[in-house]
Amino acid sequence: MYSRITQSDVYYGWFVVGACFLGSLVVFGISYSFGVFFDRMLIEFGRSRGETSLVFGVQTFVMYVGAAVIGGFVDRYGTRRLLLGAMGLLAVGLGGVALSTSFVQVMLFYGVVTSLGLSIVYVVAFATVPRWFGRRRGFAGGLASAGTGVGMLLATPAASTLIVAIGWRSTYALFLIVALALLAIAVTVIAGDPHQLDIDATGEFPDGLVTERRMTSWRDQLRETVGVARTPSFLLVLLGWVGIYATLYVVFAHLVVYTTDAGMGRSVGVWALGLVGGATSLSRLVIGLVSDRFGRVRVFVTCSAVMGLSTLALTATGSALGVYLFALVYGAAYGGNGALLSPLTADLFGADNINVVFGLVSVSFAISGLLAPPAAGVVYDAFASYAPAFAVAGALGVLGAGLVAGANRLEAA
Repeated sequence: MYSRITQSDVYYGWFVVGACFLGSLVVFGISYSFGVFFDRMLIEFGRSRGETSLVFGVQTFVMYVGAAVIGGFVDRYGTRRLLLGAMGLLAVGLGGVALSTSFVQVMLFYGVVTSLGLSIVYVVAFATVPRWFGRRRGFAGGLASAGTGVGMLLATPAASTLIVAIGWRSTYALFLIVALALLAIAVTVIAGDPHQLDIDATGEFPDGLVTERRMTSWRDQLRETVGVARTPSFLLVLLGWVGIYATLYVVFAHLVVYTTDAGMGRSVGVWALGLVGGATSLSRLVIGLVSDRFGRVRVFVTCSAVMGLSTLALTATGSALGVYLFALVYGAAYGGNGALLSPLTADLFGADNINVVFGLVSVSFAISGLLAPPAAGVVYDAFASYAPAFAVAGALGVLGAGLVAGANRLEAA
């Protein structure tokens, strides 16, 4: 497969982008569709919203903490081998969910095993593209990460329909089959960098910025990564992403039950999540081009602030039309934010050890994912309203955008 494609006139990096697109589609199609399964689990297991939200929280925590560790293995053993391992973990995890009979089993198979598989796919899908692109890094990263929105756009309404027809467990079984098929395609074309296939990448790196990766020892790699992690700018980015993504995890976990409680109907929340996915996909294609021209950090901060402000506005939304408008605005802003995660990491901290550094900063998602959804559930259980949770999450999002802007100023100084 490699030899046939490398002989074409198309720069091989675009095939890598396609593989990463499929990877991001799988990761976030499975992860972000949880809100559609949430109310079914509430009914079946009889747990509180705070407890049931822990399934999503643990899944997110494990996925991103795993990413911090897995990045080093991707650098050492290669993207293709790790993706194959991810397929095995997903088979065990989602297969276990499909056969589960208790809340604890769902927590284990979905929250832990499936999440470990998703963490591998996540690192490969988001951290590989910057090694193939320099001049068009923003656009390429946006195109690869557009799979996030497509996954949401397809998986959310599909899951809603399938759950009614065959049940939520069988729906996860079908998700597994589709995920393995898509990842099998990605495995056939993925490659870690241009040097691996002896590809001429001077068109993307005219200044000769591409250098062959050094295979350093675990100790040296750890020392270099810790050196980055100890900088004030890294801490600001980490904390900034915690705040920004608090909005995401609260919305994705609770929007469907919010619209149901508000009398708008379950379908409004389902389709709103689908709209977030559609807007996200379109935005990522455009934002990548815009950011390459006007500055990736500046665009990232703007989009992140809009995510926070729109979540604040959700507290005053009482109609289906308002929820749909929120979904479009939030989805477009999230698309711009998500498209620039790995390009921003590479711009601020360099492309050396990008898999490890990107995985490490992704711990911020683990913190938000573990704390924000259960906290929102606890708030609802206490006040019988999601308004306080949306308000706090939105404020944290705006604050997080400011912290990332501060990190950029430190790096530029």
